[in-house]
Amino acid sequence: MAKSPHDATGRDYMRLLDPEALAKIHRLELIARGLVEGFVAGRHRSPYKGFSVEFAEHRQYVPGDDLRDLDWRVYGKSDRYYIKQYIEETNLRAVILLDASGSMRYTGRQSAQHDGRPLSKFEYGRFLAASLAHLMINQQDAVGLVTFDTAVRRYIPSRSRITHLRIVLEELARTEPGDESRLAPVFHDIAEQAHRRGLIIIISDLFDDAQEILNALHHFRYRKHEVLLFHVMAEEELTFPFDRWSQFRDLELDARRVQLDPRSVRAAYLERVRTFIEDIRSGCGRMDVDYVQLSTRRSFAVALAQYLASRKTRTKAIANK
Repeated sequence: MAKSPHDATGRDYMRLLDPEALAKIHRLELIARGLVEGFVAGRHRSPYKGFSVEFAEHRQYVPGDDLRDLDWRVYGKSDRYYIKQYIEETNLRAVILLDASGSMRYTGRQSAQHDGRPLSKFEYGRFLAASLAHLMINQQDAVGLVTFDTAVRRYIPSRSRITHLRIVLEELARTEPGDESRLAPVFHDIAEQAHRRGLIIIISDLFDDAQEILNALHHFRYRKHEVLLFHVMAEEELTFPFDRWSQFRDLELDARRVQLDPRSVRAAYLERVRTFIEDIRSGCGRMDVDYVQLSTRRSFAVALAQYLASRKTRTKAIANK
Protein backbone atom coordinates (compact mmCIF):
# COMPACT_ATOMS: atom_id res chain seq x y z
CA MET A 1 0.00 0.00 0.00
CA ALA A 2 1.41 3.38 -0.96
CA LYS A 3 2.27 5.76 1.84
CA SER A 4 0.68 9.17 2.02
CA PRO A 5 2.80 12.30 2.43
CA HIS A 6 1.68 12.35 6.09
CA ASP A 7 2.81 8.86 7.11
CA ALA A 8 6.42 9.49 8.11
CA THR A 9 5.98 12.68 10.10
CA GLY A 10 2.30 13.20 10.76
CA ARG A 11 2.66 16.43 8.83
CA ASP A 12 2.46 17.27 5.17
CA TYR A 13 6.13 17.56 4.23
CA MET A 14 5.16 18.60 0.70
CA ARG A 15 3.90 21.93 2.07
CA LEU A 16 7.56 22.92 2.44
CA LEU A 17 7.78 23.16 -1.35
CA ASP A 18 6.19 26.56 -1.63
CA PRO A 19 4.72 27.09 -5.14
CA GLU A 20 5.64 30.78 -5.16
CA ALA A 21 9.26 30.05 -4.32
CA LEU A 22 9.57 27.24 -6.85
CA ALA A 23 8.02 29.41 -9.56
CA LYS A 24 10.54 32.18 -8.88
CA ILE A 25 13.64 29.95 -8.89
CA HIS A 26 12.77 27.27 -11.46
CA ARG A 27 14.78 29.02 -14.20
CA LEU A 28 17.72 29.73 -11.90
CA GLU A 29 20.68 27.57 -10.92
CA LEU A 30 23.00 27.27 -7.95
CA ILE A 31 26.40 26.98 -9.58
CA ALA A 32 29.61 26.40 -7.67
CA ARG A 33 32.05 29.29 -7.97
CA GLY A 34 35.09 27.15 -7.23
CA LEU A 35 36.17 23.59 -7.93
CA VAL A 36 34.02 20.74 -6.65
CA GLU A 37 34.35 16.97 -6.48
CA GLY A 38 31.64 14.66 -7.75
CA PHE A 39 30.71 11.80 -10.00
CA VAL A 40 28.06 12.97 -12.48
CA ALA A 41 28.92 15.10 -15.49
CA GLY A 42 27.27 18.46 -15.00
CA ARG A 43 27.73 22.21 -14.79
CA HIS A 44 30.43 22.55 -12.10
CA ARG A 45 34.18 22.49 -12.54
CA SER A 46 36.10 19.60 -11.01
CA PRO A 47 39.67 19.79 -9.67
CA TYR A 48 40.49 16.68 -11.70
CA LYS A 49 41.75 16.93 -15.27
CA GLY A 50 40.03 14.61 -17.72
CA PHE A 51 38.82 14.67 -21.30
CA SER A 52 35.43 16.33 -21.25
CA VAL A 53 34.49 19.91 -21.94
CA GLU A 54 36.86 22.78 -21.17
CA PHE A 55 40.47 22.75 -22.39
CA ALA A 56 43.01 23.20 -19.59
CA GLU A 57 46.58 22.50 -20.74
CA HIS A 58 48.95 20.16 -22.55
CA ARG A 59 51.14 17.50 -21.03
CA GLN A 60 53.82 15.38 -22.66
CA TYR A 61 52.74 12.02 -24.08
CA VAL A 62 53.69 8.90 -22.15
CA PRO A 63 53.31 5.29 -23.36
CA GLY A 64 49.78 4.07 -22.68
CA ASP A 65 48.04 7.37 -23.43
CA ASP A 66 45.20 7.26 -25.93
CA LEU A 67 46.56 8.39 -29.30
CA ARG A 68 43.21 10.02 -30.06
CA ASP A 69 44.03 12.68 -27.46
CA LEU A 70 47.26 13.73 -29.16
CA ASP A 71 47.39 17.34 -30.34
CA TRP A 72 48.65 16.93 -33.90
CA ARG A 73 48.94 20.67 -34.44
CA VAL A 74 51.45 20.93 -31.63
CA TYR A 75 53.28 17.92 -33.02
CA GLY A 76 53.46 19.60 -36.43
CA LYS A 77 55.09 22.67 -34.90
CA SER A 78 57.37 21.06 -32.31
CA ASP A 79 57.85 17.48 -33.54
CA ARG A 80 56.87 16.36 -30.02
CA TYR A 81 53.86 14.47 -28.78
CA TYR A 82 51.53 16.26 -26.36
CA ILE A 83 48.19 15.21 -24.87
CA LYS A 84 45.31 17.68 -24.59
CA GLN A 85 43.91 17.86 -21.06
CA TYR A 86 40.52 19.26 -20.09
CA ILE A 87 38.76 20.39 -16.94
CA GLU A 88 36.06 17.90 -16.07
CA GLU A 89 32.66 19.16 -15.20
CA THR A 90 30.84 17.42 -12.37
CA ASN A 91 27.93 17.55 -9.99
CA LEU A 92 27.90 19.74 -6.91
CA ARG A 93 27.87 18.12 -3.49
CA ALA A 94 26.15 20.42 -0.99
CA VAL A 95 25.26 20.14 2.67
CA ILE A 96 22.60 22.39 4.22
CA LEU A 97 23.21 23.22 7.89
CA LEU A 98 19.95 24.34 9.52
CA ASP A 99 20.07 25.93 12.97
CA ALA A 100 17.38 24.30 15.12
CA SER A 101 18.19 26.05 18.39
CA GLY A 102 15.66 27.76 20.64
CA SER A 103 16.41 31.28 19.43
CA MET A 104 15.21 30.27 15.96
CA ARG A 105 11.73 29.82 17.43
CA TYR A 106 11.20 33.58 17.63
CA THR A 107 8.31 34.87 15.52
CA GLY A 108 8.19 38.59 14.93
CA ARG A 109 4.93 40.44 14.44
CA GLN A 110 6.35 41.88 11.23
CA SER A 111 7.40 38.50 9.82
CA ALA A 112 6.30 37.41 6.37
CA GLN A 113 3.25 35.17 6.44
CA HIS A 114 2.62 31.73 5.04
CA ASP A 115 -0.85 30.15 5.03
CA GLY A 116 -2.13 33.18 6.92
CA ARG A 117 0.33 33.17 9.83
CA PRO A 118 3.72 34.79 10.44
CA LEU A 119 6.84 32.67 10.09
CA SER A 120 9.32 32.10 12.88
CA LYS A 121 12.99 32.32 12.01
CA PHE A 122 13.14 28.53 12.02
CA GLU A 123 10.15 28.15 9.70
CA TYR A 124 11.64 30.77 7.39
CA GLY A 125 14.93 28.85 7.34
CA ARG A 126 13.11 25.56 6.82
CA PHE A 127 11.41 26.90 3.69
CA LEU A 128 14.75 28.18 2.41
CA ALA A 129 16.34 24.77 2.99
CA ALA A 130 13.48 22.93 1.25
CA SER A 131 13.58 25.23 -1.78
CA LEU A 132 17.36 24.90 -2.10
CA ALA A 133 17.22 21.11 -1.75
CA HIS A 134 14.56 20.93 -4.47
CA LEU A 135 16.57 23.21 -6.76
CA MET A 136 19.82 21.28 -6.41
CA ILE A 137 18.37 17.80 -6.77
CA ASN A 138 16.46 18.90 -9.85
CA GLN A 139 19.72 20.13 -11.38
CA GLN A 140 21.20 16.68 -10.63
CA ASP A 141 23.36 17.83 -7.76
CA ALA A 142 23.75 16.04 -4.44
CA VAL A 143 22.39 17.61 -1.27
CA GLY A 144 22.55 16.60 2.36
CA LEU A 145 21.09 18.05 5.56
CA VAL A 146 22.40 18.71 9.05
CA THR A 147 20.10 19.96 11.83
CA PHE A 148 21.78 21.12 15.02
CA ASP A 149 21.58 23.09 18.26
CA THR A 150 24.29 22.35 20.86
CA ALA A 151 25.32 19.38 18.73
CA VAL A 152 24.36 17.70 15.49
CA ARG A 153 20.81 16.38 15.86
CA ARG A 154 20.52 14.66 12.50
CA TYR A 155 22.93 14.20 9.63
CA ILE A 156 21.64 13.08 6.22
CA PRO A 157 24.47 12.42 3.72
CA SER A 158 24.39 14.11 0.33
CA ARG A 159 22.60 12.25 -2.44
CA SER A 160 21.34 13.32 -5.86
CA ARG A 161 18.50 10.84 -6.41
CA ILE A 162 15.07 12.40 -6.75
CA THR A 163 13.79 10.04 -4.03
CA HIS A 164 16.33 11.60 -1.67
CA LEU A 165 14.38 14.85 -1.74
CA ARG A 166 11.56 13.22 0.22
CA ILE A 167 14.01 12.10 2.91
CA VAL A 168 15.30 15.66 3.30
CA LEU A 169 11.81 17.18 3.32
CA GLU A 170 10.53 14.67 5.87
CA GLU A 171 13.39 15.51 8.21
CA LEU A 172 12.79 19.22 7.77
CA ALA A 173 9.09 18.72 8.51
CA ARG A 174 9.65 16.75 11.71
CA THR A 175 12.38 19.00 13.11
CA GLU A 176 11.42 21.60 15.72
CA PRO A 177 13.64 24.17 17.48
CA GLY A 178 15.37 22.86 20.58
CA ASP A 179 17.16 24.73 23.35
CA GLU A 180 20.62 26.27 23.50
CA SER A 181 22.97 26.63 20.55
CA ARG A 182 26.73 26.22 20.16
CA LEU A 183 27.43 27.07 16.57
CA ALA A 184 31.21 27.12 16.36
CA PRO A 185 31.89 23.63 17.83
CA VAL A 186 29.24 22.11 15.56
CA PHE A 187 30.75 23.79 12.50
CA HIS A 188 34.23 22.54 13.40
CA ASP A 189 32.90 18.98 13.79
CA ILE A 190 31.16 19.09 10.41
CA ALA A 191 34.24 20.55 8.72
CA GLU A 192 36.23 17.55 9.94
CA GLN A 193 33.61 15.08 8.69
CA ALA A 194 32.99 16.62 5.24
CA HIS A 195 35.97 15.18 3.37
CA ARG A 196 34.84 15.79 -0.21
CA ARG A 197 35.01 19.45 -1.16
CA GLY A 198 31.71 21.06 -2.05
CA LEU A 199 29.24 23.70 -0.93
CA ILE A 200 28.32 24.28 2.71
CA ILE A 201 25.05 26.20 3.10
CA ILE A 202 24.42 27.57 6.59
CA ILE A 203 21.00 28.90 7.66
CA SER A 204 21.15 30.43 11.14
CA ASP A 205 20.54 33.52 13.25
CA LEU A 206 24.21 33.17 14.33
CA PHE A 207 23.55 33.67 18.05
CA ASP A 208 27.12 33.00 19.15
CA ASP A 209 30.43 34.81 19.48
CA ALA A 210 31.31 36.49 16.17
CA GLN A 211 35.02 35.61 16.23
CA GLU A 212 34.33 31.97 17.09
CA ILE A 213 31.87 31.76 14.20
CA LEU A 214 34.42 33.24 11.81
CA ASN A 215 37.09 30.81 13.01
CA ALA A 216 34.71 27.92 12.29
CA LEU A 217 33.91 29.29 8.83
CA HIS A 218 37.63 29.52 8.17
CA HIS A 219 37.84 25.80 9.01
CA PHE A 220 35.42 25.08 6.14
CA ARG A 221 37.44 27.24 3.78
CA TYR A 222 40.68 25.57 4.91
CA ARG A 223 39.10 22.25 3.89
CA LYS A 224 38.44 23.74 0.43
CA HIS A 225 34.67 24.07 0.79
CA GLU A 226 32.73 26.95 -0.65
CA VAL A 227 30.49 28.49 2.03
CA LEU A 228 27.14 30.21 1.68
CA LEU A 229 25.81 31.83 4.85
CA PHE A 230 22.16 32.87 5.17
CA HIS A 231 21.94 35.06 8.28
CA VAL A 232 18.27 34.99 9.26
CA MET A 233 16.95 37.53 11.77
CA ALA A 234 13.50 38.82 12.64
CA GLU A 235 12.81 42.44 11.76
CA GLU A 236 12.28 43.24 15.46
CA GLU A 237 15.79 41.95 16.23
CA LEU A 238 17.17 44.31 13.63
CA THR A 239 15.18 47.43 14.55
CA PHE A 240 14.12 46.86 18.20
CA PRO A 241 10.83 48.80 17.85
CA PHE A 242 9.55 48.04 21.38
CA ASP A 243 8.51 51.09 23.39
CA ARG A 244 6.76 49.76 26.51
CA TRP A 245 8.10 48.37 29.76
CA SER A 246 8.23 44.64 29.01
CA GLN A 247 9.52 41.27 30.10
CA PHE A 248 12.07 39.78 27.70
CA ARG A 249 12.58 36.00 27.79
CA ASP A 250 15.54 33.98 26.55
CA LEU A 251 14.16 31.37 24.14
CA GLU A 252 17.13 29.09 24.79
CA LEU A 253 17.12 29.37 28.59
CA ASP A 254 13.54 29.87 29.73
CA ALA A 255 14.55 30.76 33.26
CA ARG A 256 16.48 33.78 31.99
CA ARG A 257 14.03 36.69 31.98
CA VAL A 258 14.46 40.40 32.48
CA GLN A 259 12.07 43.30 33.01
CA LEU A 260 13.16 46.58 31.44
CA ASP A 261 12.18 49.69 29.57
CA PRO A 262 13.30 48.94 25.97
CA ARG A 263 13.76 52.63 25.24
CA SER A 264 16.59 52.76 27.79
CA VAL A 265 18.65 50.12 25.97
CA ARG A 266 17.63 50.63 22.34
CA ALA A 267 20.67 52.66 21.26
CA ALA A 268 23.16 50.30 22.90
CA TYR A 269 21.35 47.25 21.56
CA LEU A 270 21.23 48.52 17.98
CA GLU A 271 24.91 49.44 18.10
CA ARG A 272 25.84 45.92 19.25
CA VAL A 273 23.71 44.36 16.50
CA ARG A 274 25.26 46.66 13.89
CA THR A 275 28.77 45.83 15.09
CA PHE A 276 28.04 42.10 15.17
CA ILE A 277 26.63 42.06 11.63
CA GLU A 278 29.50 44.15 10.29
CA ASP A 279 32.06 41.86 11.97
CA ILE A 280 30.45 38.80 10.37
CA ARG A 281 30.02 40.48 6.99
CA SER A 282 33.60 41.77 6.79
CA GLY A 283 35.03 38.49 8.09
CA CYS A 284 33.11 36.57 5.45
CA GLY A 285 34.36 38.97 2.80
CA ARG A 286 37.97 38.31 3.76
CA MET A 287 37.41 34.54 3.45
CA ASP A 288 35.37 34.73 0.25
CA VAL A 289 32.31 33.38 2.06
CA ASP A 290 28.98 34.39 0.51
CA TYR A 291 27.15 36.28 3.28
CA VAL A 292 23.43 36.96 2.81
CA GLN A 293 21.58 38.90 5.50
CA LEU A 294 17.86 38.15 5.59
CA SER A 295 14.98 39.63 7.55
CA THR A 296 11.93 37.44 8.11
CA ARG A 297 9.86 40.48 7.16
CA ARG A 298 10.81 39.86 3.54
CA SER A 299 9.32 37.00 1.54
CA PHE A 300 11.78 34.11 1.53
CA ALA A 301 10.73 33.32 -2.06
CA VAL A 302 11.69 36.80 -3.27
CA ALA A 303 14.88 36.89 -1.21
CA LEU A 304 16.07 33.52 -2.51
CA ALA A 305 15.25 34.29 -6.14
CA GLN A 306 17.09 37.62 -6.01
CA TYR A 307 20.12 36.04 -4.36
CA LEU A 308 20.33 33.25 -6.95
CA ALA A 309 20.01 35.73 -9.81
CA SER A 310 22.74 37.91 -8.31
CA ARG A 311 24.99 34.92 -7.69
CA LYS A 312 24.56 33.73 -11.27
CA THR A 313 25.65 37.14 -12.57
CA ARG A 314 28.66 37.27 -10.26
CA THR A 315 29.69 33.70 -11.06
CA LYS A 316 29.61 34.39 -14.81
CA ALA A 317 31.66 37.55 -14.29
CA ILE A 318 34.31 35.58 -12.38
CA ALA A 319 34.37 32.85 -15.04
CA ASN A 320 34.91 35.41 -17.80
CA LYS A 321 37.90 37.05 -16.16
